[in-house]
Amino acid sequence: MIKVLVVDDQILIRAGLAALIRAVPDLDVVGEAATGEEAVGLAAATRPDVILMDIRMPGMNGVTATERILAAANDHRPRVLILTTFDLDEYVYDALRVGASGFLLKDTPPERLIAAIHTIASGDMLFAPSITRRLIEAYTRHPGPAAARPSPELDVLTARETEVLKLVGHALSNTEIAARLFVSEATVKTHLNRAMTKLNLGSRAQVVALAYEFGLVIPGQEAPSHA
Repeated sequence: MIKVLVVDDQILIRAGLAALIRAVPDLDVVGEAATGEEAVGLAAATRPDVILMDIRMPGMNGVTATERILAAANDHRPRVLILTTFDLDEYVYDALRVGASGFLLKDTPPERLIAAIHTIASGDMLFAPSITRRLIEAYTRHPGPAAARPSPELDVLTARETEVLKLVGHALSNTEIAARLFVSEATVKTHLNRAMTKLNLGSRAQVVALAYEFGLVIPGQEAPSHA
């Protein structure tokens, strides 16, 4: 059973999402929150597997709530699926940086919402690589101070780990990366997991964001064809 927490400040949307999820046999709504503050408290109390998180709420927004929930998670780290009205919402990049696993438009058909919950629960990112690139490239066209900061953090990585991060930043799958580096997919997973541990990253989405932020990937640049 996949435990789901629904967070949205609009009661009709929140109730509709909860009703839809409750109708699916292997999904269970463990709580509903109208604010970011409520979401933080309920996440700690109910330990959901997946959180549907509204990004725009009065008071604490979905980005801050996501950051606090994931920072407080120990042995049970929920997967956060951001709900947004616009596919290029300016908050989405920040949500990825703090550890959200993907985002979903609020006008998504019901069957795709259910599929998205299962996808997130299985440990995958939701959005397609093209959407990932579009989101982050939109952000880097107007970089803030964070985008220009130096990256001494990358010094802890081996050359191969850096190569893997760069290709993940180009939104390539592990299978595609293995083919480009002429190694096994298991080897790619090992390098990626080690790099994520060293950099304290909790999701593949955070890897993509970091790759752009630290200059491993240049917007519009094609992924290298080989190591």
